[in-house]
Amino acid sequence: MTRWLARLRAFPLAVKIPLLVVVLMVIVIALTIVQAVAECLAGVVYVNAIKKGAPAIFGTWPFVSDLRTGAMSGGSAEQALLTAGCAQMHRFYDLPGGAASGISDSKLPDMQAGWEQGITNSLAGLAGLNMCYEAVGMHASLLGFCLESLVLGDDLLGQAMRLVRGIDVTEDSTSIEAMKQVCLGGPGHYHGSDQTLSLMQTEYIYPNAANRMSPKEWNEAGKPLLLDTAIRRKNDIMAKAGCVVDPEIDAAIRARFNIYFR
Repeated sequence: MTRWLARLRAFPLAVKIPLLVVVLMVIVIALTIVQAVAECLAGVVYVNAIKKGAPAIFGTWPFVSDLRTGAMSGGSAEQALLTAGCAQMHRFYDLPGGAASGISDSKLPDMQAGWEQGITNSLAGLAGLNMCYEAVGMHASLLGFCLESLVLGDDLLGQAMRLVRGIDVTEDSTSIEAMKQVCLGGPGHYHGSDQTLSLMQTEYIYPNAANRMSPKEWNEAGKPLLLDTAIRRKNDIMAKAGCVVDPEIDAAIRARFNIYFR
């Protein structure tokens, strides 16, 4: 018990209750959130019974299953709603909370993975979730993991966080004087205006992997595919990272197990 108390003083404890809709929970989304929140509240009470005021993360983890097959569906719109609803309950109780978002049911970083990870992460962020578990890289309903998906997730989360930041309404962003200068006495476009140049790095976010070439440029560049770009970027990152495991431990692991990566 002494060791547990020492850990509680040093680190926030994640009170996570993973529950699968249909298998362990009701199928109504609202009631699922009620049950998840109730069980996590019980966990918070338990943590405080060990040490009053111990830091804890309110980790509601309700999951969705496909009612046709019973298979988990972590990338569904229903999962996005569950996570968003839980996030709003975290804020209602004024507790730091985490929930699942960014899971894909697809087995590869393809279009399905993109829309599933995009909608679940975006809705979680807009609902005010503090911590997104499984935010990038997770496939096959948490049965698979993909390094290339981490690279693509960098862009995806950047766009999601831009949504969370919202629209800045300030004197600079709503300047009528800037409109007068461009439309009445200027070139008729904003590309070279002082306002554009001063705000282009703050008002907009630019992807690292996503392709925004014109069709002509894309064709002339050899019609690059997004996944190929992610593979190259992953390889570059891995090559620069090197091995962070102690050489003796690395050698011992490789001697005992059949390790395929270098």
